[in-house]
Amino acid sequence: MEIYKDLNNPASKEFKELLNSQLSKVKIEEGKIIEGKVNKITEKYVFLHVEGLKSEPVLDINELKSMGLSEKIKVGETIPVLLERLEDKMGEVVVSASKAQKIKGWDILVEAYEKNEPIMGRITSRVKGGCIVEHIDTGSLMFLPGSQISDKPLKDISHLMNEPQKFALIKLDKIRGNACVSRKEIISSFKKEDKAKIIEKYKVGDIIKGAEVKGYSSFGCFFNVNGELDVLVHLQEISYSRVNHPDEVFSIGEKHDLKVISVDKEKLQVGCSVKQLSPDPFEHIDNYELNKIYQVKVVKIMDFGAFCELEPGLTTLLHTSELSWTKKNISIKKMFRVGDIIDCVITEIDKEKRRVAISHKLAQENPFETFEKKYPVGTLVEGEIVNKNEYSLFVKMENLDIDAFLHCNDLTYLNNGEEELAKYKIGDKIKVKVLEIKSTEQKVRVGLRQTKQDPFDWFKDKKKNQTITVKIISSDNKGLIVRPEGCEMDFNIKKSQIAINPADARPSRFTGGERIDCAIAELEFDKRKVLLSIKLLEEIEKKEALEKYGSEGSGKNLPFSSLSEDLKKKDKK
Repeated sequence: MEIYKDLNNPASKEFKELLNSQLSKVKIEEGKIIEGKVNKITEKYVFLHVEGLKSEPVLDINELKSMGLSEKIKVGETIPVLLERLEDKMGEVVVSASKAQKIKGWDILVEAYEKNEPIMGRITSRVKGGCIVEHIDTGSLMFLPGSQISDKPLKDISHLMNEPQKFALIKLDKIRGNACVSRKEIISSFKKEDKAKIIEKYKVGDIIKGAEVKGYSSFGCFFNVNGELDVLVHLQEISYSRVNHPDEVFSIGEKHDLKVISVDKEKLQVGCSVKQLSPDPFEHIDNYELNKIYQVKVVKIMDFGAFCELEPGLTTLLHTSELSWTKKNISIKKMFRVGDIIDCVITEIDKEKRRVAISHKLAQENPFETFEKKYPVGTLVEGEIVNKNEYSLFVKMENLDIDAFLHCNDLTYLNNGEEELAKYKIGDKIKVKVLEIKSTEQKVRVGLRQTKQDPFDWFKDKKKNQTITVKIISSDNKGLIVRPEGCEMDFNIKKSQIAINPADARPSRFTGGERIDCAIAELEFDKRKVLLSIKLLEEIEKKEALEKYGSEGSGKNLPFSSLSEDLKKKDKK
């Protein structure tokens, strides 16, 4: 053995080459699964012989116990192991039987997953959220979620424990080494095959006799056919009349004939109808005319309107907007009850959309048209205040159930409209003037101030630049409040309009009660706008003086006046 101590010795090199050649023949590589023959079994270890290895690999007996193989392994038998290292720090070969089993099992699972093939396993134990399933061929452990145990809830699964059965692989995580299986999919696939064969029996147009009501939901009713197939009758296919819920028509256990209206072989669904077994009442729609009054029966009352029958099975909606000409926010429950017979006008018939629109208010005379005939625009009429808000009053017009609109700006010519509004209360009777009528929009506008003489009419014979006399009512830093003689309205003269010379534009120059002249700077009747100006009057008078006294040397006796300066400038020219 001394020759192996010197690696440079030719004999050592020869031995090394021989060993490597042997290893290459049996293709020994780290990370590969190899077969090891059991040479010896002790209380703690299992000794293996692997052809091509320079030393015997050793397995811990506890590793085999965890795999359930400690009692199955005998001397002379072979066992697959993973060659982790050809030589560790101690010069020993490192192998693992559990890792070999896991890798081998994983490869089998991956192949089954890719081919979408079921695998055989047994449920060995229950854990939080599901069960542990052991792969029969490899012993690999997989997780079975509780939701995937069966296609229906099971209180007890003891009959499923340790029984070999098929499972579908639904998830594989190679990085984490996790596998997830489903028993539910296996069961469902068998049921799908059986259901597909059953559905093949049916085609559109078939009549199913004596289907039993099994259950219902908000969207339809479920029927069982011959104990082998459940079919759906959608809510819209129950009756030609409006149905809000199947329990209004059917009871559990009842038997009814059905007509097949759809067959979906991919989704394994059969759609049926009850109403299509009877004649379509909408075919009678030609018996009805537009804009004609018919008596209809109230069959259902909702917040947004009432469903009414023209005849059994021919139902339409009476919307709340078509209840009354004048009552916009009234509850339909206060007007009608189920079973009432009321007059309505058909306003629309759409055969393609199978839609009929009706109106109750059109069956009655339009009170706004009646009002317009009796009280045209400009008429004075007495009414009672029935409501008010921040900016307006609502006045009931006689017995026509019409609430006319009266804005605060139409209460008075002289005062602030909002302040004037506070003087009126509900129940007061007032005489107003009709200002506007919109029959199509159901609107009437009235005014109170229009019943009196308009103080603004004082300006009818006045024109722009005209001189008028006004009385000073009050003054402040912003200007003057004045009232033209013979007029009931007050107007403002701004500080900038008091004088040409800014130094003279002082409101304090004037006292209350004083009478002064001013000119009309602006006058717009449509906008009821008037602008008064003392400054403009001075400019007009100055212009007239310049034209009259503008000769050479004129104005020399007025050395401190602006007029004198203007005359001097004109003489120079």
